[in-house]
Amino acid sequence: MNSAVAALIGLLVAILLIIRKIPPVFSLFLGALVGGLLSGWGMQTTVSEMISGVKDITPAIVRILAAGVLSGMLVVTGAAESIALAIVKGLGERRIYLALAVSAMILTAIGVFIDVAVITIAPIALMIGSRLDARQSKLLLAMIGGGKCGNIISPNPNTIIAAENFGAPLQSVMLQNLLPAIAGLLVTVLLIIPLIPEKKQKNAPAAADDSGKDLPSFLASIAGPLLSVALLALRPLLGIVIDPLVALPAGGIFGLITTRRWKQTFASLEYGLGKMSGVAVLLVGTGTIAGIIKASAIKDVLVGALAGWSGGALLLAPLAGVLMCAATASTTAGATIASASFSDAILSSGISGVSGASMVNAGATVLDHLPHGSFFHATGGCVGMGVGERMKLIPYECLIGLTLTAFSVLMTVVL
Repeated sequence: MNSAVAALIGLLVAILLIIRKIPPVFSLFLGALVGGLLSGWGMQTTVSEMISGVKDITPAIVRILAAGVLSGMLVVTGAAESIALAIVKGLGERRIYLALAVSAMILTAIGVFIDVAVITIAPIALMIGSRLDARQSKLLLAMIGGGKCGNIISPNPNTIIAAENFGAPLQSVMLQNLLPAIAGLLVTVLLIIPLIPEKKQKNAPAAADDSGKDLPSFLASIAGPLLSVALLALRPLLGIVIDPLVALPAGGIFGLITTRRWKQTFASLEYGLGKMSGVAVLLVGTGTIAGIIKASAIKDVLVGALAGWSGGALLLAPLAGVLMCAATASTTAGATIASASFSDAILSSGISGVSGASMVNAGATVLDHLPHGSFFHATGGCVGMGVGERMKLIPYECLIGLTLTAFSVLMTVVL
């Protein structure tokens, strides 16, 4: 069987198993095994390609585990909640959709997982939304939209893995998508959220007012992430290279000091490691199927299909991100498979590593909210939204992802 067709069948097997609630890592293992065997490579070669795929992303996995220090600090110390509250208060309740979107964007941009960012902000959204009689779906879309915008400029696993696979500096990949993220935020708040009809609905119960909760100050909360960003910025500004393996944990440790929550050090480390370990295990599974796809003829088929189009080479990176995130319903897994499988073809077409990683990362936000992924259920659950109502948001989420992708491609053209 043609290796491209075989790899696609393997990917389809993985998708079907994920939909059937088989743990994603095992679903991806089995899909990779099926794809390799159907290609006629035999068991030994198939396993060899699977392991090769995992080896390719191992350096990124190490950096992702290190990023857990920063992520854990932000959540466990209350820094993330403090930042969100400060933004909402600063922008005012009457600008609730903008405030929620900006809060989610900043939290994800400084290293909080997008689902954790939405869950963190949700109680604030429900409390204020109840007072303003704001529609639940609009509140959730504002948080999701802002989270997607922040996710393409963050030191989160999807950005780290894309930068690593393209051999591009993490800070450069983050910076290139900054304008697309801002544009996506404005389009989300000004154009996409208003598309949702204003009909009344029964909102989830309002959360309790946590205004008296003991949280660190905004400045103390933001200090750690700012240190990480400053350390990463030394490379383009002064030529001093500080690896994310050092910069991200340094920000987390500094945050524990500035928030004076050093007693929560072990809890922060445990939480961060727990979140990142789950991602690392998932990446092992995505690495196996990425190895099969990379060794197959899929990239040649896609390159050939796009060759006759004007600007076809430019579309390969975002299209790879879109397709792979659709398969896995995960930004991280989608960015991993796309960048690991197609980076060589994208780079050989003349696209720079920074641009390729940026466009793959943006493309991986277009369909990462599909129901066979955890993000769909986690975000709906945190605001008490049923599956049927949550499904209605999917087209709007796709518009946000497409906006980010279009502007990311535009930045590549301009630069």
